[in-house]
Amino acid sequence: MQKVPTFSKGGVHPHDQKGFSSAQSIERLPMPSELLISLSQHLGAPAKALKAKGDTVMRGEKIGSASGFISADVHSPVNGTIKEIRKVTLANSINCDAFVIVPDEDQDPEPTETFDWASQDPSALLAQVKDMGIVGLGGATFPAHVKLSIPSGKHVDAFVINGVECEPYLTADYRIMLEKGEEVLIGAMIGAKIIDAKRIIIGIEMNKIDCIEHLSAIAKEKGYPIEIIGLKVKYPQGDEKQLLKATINKEIPSGKLPLDIGAVVANVGTAHALYEAIVLHKSLYERVISVTGECIAQPKNILAPIGTKMSDLLAFCGGFSSEPEKLVSGGPMMGFSFFDENTPMSKGSSGLLALQAQKKKRNTPCINCGRCVAACPIGLMPSHLYRYITNGEYEEAMQHSLMDCKECGCCSYVCPAHLPLVHGMKTGKKLGRKKK
Repeated sequence: MQKVPTFSKGGVHPHDQKGFSSAQSIERLPMPSELLISLSQHLGAPAKALKAKGDTVMRGEKIGSASGFISADVHSPVNGTIKEIRKVTLANSINCDAFVIVPDEDQDPEPTETFDWASQDPSALLAQVKDMGIVGLGGATFPAHVKLSIPSGKHVDAFVINGVECEPYLTADYRIMLEKGEEVLIGAMIGAKIIDAKRIIIGIEMNKIDCIEHLSAIAKEKGYPIEIIGLKVKYPQGDEKQLLKATINKEIPSGKLPLDIGAVVANVGTAHALYEAIVLHKSLYERVISVTGECIAQPKNILAPIGTKMSDLLAFCGGFSSEPEKLVSGGPMMGFSFFDENTPMSKGSSGLLALQAQKKKRNTPCINCGRCVAACPIGLMPSHLYRYITNGEYEEAMQHSLMDCKECGCCSYVCPAHLPLVHGMKTGKKLGRKKK
């Protein structure tokens, strides 16, 4: 029997908890009464506001302009009026300016006219990606036009599409692959054309065998030059380092990027956004988000405008079936806990989780069992790094590759002492940078 590909170091197997929402087809959210459109929904510098209080806006209109090389444009999801511009706090604790937009009663229909992409020059396609405000939809929100800008002297052997969605509970990408499969494949080919990639690969874990079969059938029928690879179920397979090891059997050296080994990685949601940007000329003003967890009355996968309040998403799902212990934006391993239900979703919002109370576990001293070392997919020694950090020895932690930590949560997941290892790593990085 052929061995199923995966990464070699560490990893864990949390219960996937995807059954709450995996069977739920994507539903469009009814238009909310107001939207909070943040100017900082991407990695890098916040966008610069192009509109003011009282201005009217149209769906798809640019309302925020990228203010640096690593930044992204922001667009209005609706026809409406800007009620005010005020500070909001996002789920990741970033405090930034946001447009408060009141939608009009009458909205333009969604774009249906299609445009040819195959005959376009790669530079024109790249410019369109930038103009449409496309960012990575897997959570990192790195501006897509920057990732797809290949420096002179570099080349791309493989454009790898991440269809893993290894975080528990989340099913947005799963539904996109099932319901928008051809669009995802075309988006992957568009990205590959921009970067002149020799191969296109989509990696999908074997717990989504229906997605593997569906996308493989489309690629075969249409003659698309795309490889669909089934991967072993293991967290954090969706991280680009682990995904590239599993799909092309190459490792990214410490401090390097996928491009340094001839690869570029994008999420399936991003591939779908590339399709919409180029084929439909549609800016990134809405996305699919999974609203799920033990405490959600009716878990759903929702296509919602960027800027929708979490409270509107919860109401569409029937509210809470029981009182949640916490709300999480994203997945439970790497997501952000928040408490304000009026927090707006952003381009990087892949999930809204309402989780039940867990048995409280008391922290105890480290017993040097080595479980965190065995689980670390990067090959670090989390217990040693944590000790350096708690003792204030930030420079020593940095010298022992602290910056290579992906904050994936594997170490905390397996720690029998229940130490806040990931929180320690985040603190150590922040203070270690200040010491430099």
